[in-house]
Amino acid sequence: MPGTEPMPSTTTAWEELVTSALLGTDRRPLAAGAGRGPITLLDAAALHTVRRRAGLRPAAAAARPGTAPADPRPPLPPAARRRLAQLLADRSAPSGAGGRRGAAPDLTELIPQWLAAANLRGFRAPAALLPPLLDAARARTDLRPQALAFAGPRGLWLAGLNAEWKFALRGSSGSSLLPEVTDADAVHRLWEEGLFAERVALLGAVRAHDPGGALALLSSTWPTERAEDRLMFLDSLRAGLSAADEPFLEQALSDRSRNVRATAAELLSALPESALAGRMAARASSCVNLDLTAGDATVAVEAPHECDAAMQRDGVVAVPPSGRGERSWWLGQLVEATPLSVWPGRFGGRTAQEIVALPVADGWGEELHAAWCRAAVRQRDPQWARALLGAPSLPPSNGPGTASLAERSKLLATLPGAERAAWVADFVAAHGLSEAFQLLGVCPVPWAEPLGRSVVDALDIARDAGSYPWSFSGVMGLAERCLNPAEADRLEVLTTTPDEPEGASPGAAGYWSEAFRRLVSTLRLRAAMDAELGAELGAETGAETGAETGAETA
Repeated sequence: MPGTEPMPSTTTAWEELVTSALLGTDRRPLAAGAGRGPITLLDAAALHTVRRRAGLRPAAAAARPGTAPADPRPPLPPAARRRLAQLLADRSAPSGAGGRRGAAPDLTELIPQWLAAANLRGFRAPAALLPPLLDAARARTDLRPQALAFAGPRGLWLAGLNAEWKFALRGSSGSSLLPEVTDADAVHRLWEEGLFAERVALLGAVRAHDPGGALALLSSTWPTERAEDRLMFLDSLRAGLSAADEPFLEQALSDRSRNVRATAAELLSALPESALAGRMAARASSCVNLDLTAGDATVAVEAPHECDAAMQRDGVVAVPPSGRGERSWWLGQLVEATPLSVWPGRFGGRTAQEIVALPVADGWGEELHAAWCRAAVRQRDPQWARALLGAPSLPPSNGPGTASLAERSKLLATLPGAERAAWVADFVAAHGLSEAFQLLGVCPVPWAEPLGRSVVDALDIARDAGSYPWSFSGVMGLAERCLNPAEADRLEVLTTTPDEPEGASPGAAGYWSEAFRRLVSTLRLRAAMDAELGAELGAETGAETGAETGAETA
């Protein structure tokens, strides 16, 4: 019929139709003979839809997947298995209306803790729960390390059969998909031919077994790697960093990528005996000195007047961020990269605590102490961390180091766990919870008794004062995950609804009561979960294991 566009060819692939629909038929016309214009495209799509609904052509049979690898770890106790199924089924359940959480535990927040406890006990994941476990890990990146460890070799095998779980194949140093690190031919073949994620995982695995071999492997292809890949490979050298890495890192200081040069300089500065650390120490020592001319000891600072090419090669960034002066920016980088062991000798044998307590001339104290804080974190030096943190009773603004809570939490992370918890407990007792959230996040879990008691007491004081309850929702959430479950009975008294004091936020008492009920019920649930994982494996487990094995065989 005149003016009628020809019917589209039935051979036009569905993917071609989708592409034309997305780009437009003017930019991507259909195949020759199929006609042009949007009407032809819609006709073709309708025809394809009918054909797809009617049936499929028989396809050539694909090869059957190989057998799933064995997982020698013991199976979960029955109650723990049922609990895991409940947690995974509940992870997509909607929260309470209007954002109010209610008094029931939030099961989704307990999945990481459950996985960590199961991995600590060495259990294997039930085969039937591997798909929802991998789905949960796909949706939440924070679950992936623990979820993949729990899924084990069978989880990786299963992930290879589903493109939606390909994130699991990016691997780790323990991935069963990696060759044996002692098989030199297989290692070199994967290093030459593998995907980037596989190569990163391989480098980590080889480095854990043979640091020198990993460095040789990286050196063999270093000049041909992309800049972003070189950066990731270089970052993997943080694990097991030693003086043997210095020659390679020194060469990387001349890399054409600024980010690679900066990372190499950072790694070298973490090696106190490296040549770069010595060069930085010489520069910093010329800028920071003990001044005794006025009688009382003070710290004299003369910041650099230029950032020459040698400094830039050693990782000093010449251009400061907006709002920072050049000289203070350069000084901070020099001090940060200087081994802290240099300063006692420069300050007459004084300890870190005595050095930090010295007055700093001309207003350079804040910059100098902030740089020492960064150096203590980089070099993992607990002695300097203690000196820069000061007494927990001091307000952060009056402390010897930095007032930044983020930096203080990094300093805390260098201390032993028990000391860390005790320091934060005293901080909470002295200052309450308004500034403690970041500090609580670096304390070992479950919280030690003094820390847990300080947090609960501070919450109780805030409740009695009629404070706005939502201001403490973050700390309350941490308490649900981190308090010792044995505290549940002691907290029962806080679940009642008290009389609201004069001037309190409207309805605050009810919200506080609800929050404490949720806290108590969550602690009891955590105790039950722990007991389930610690249950003896009995006859019921044997029956479930048999059923699981049968399902896998089928």
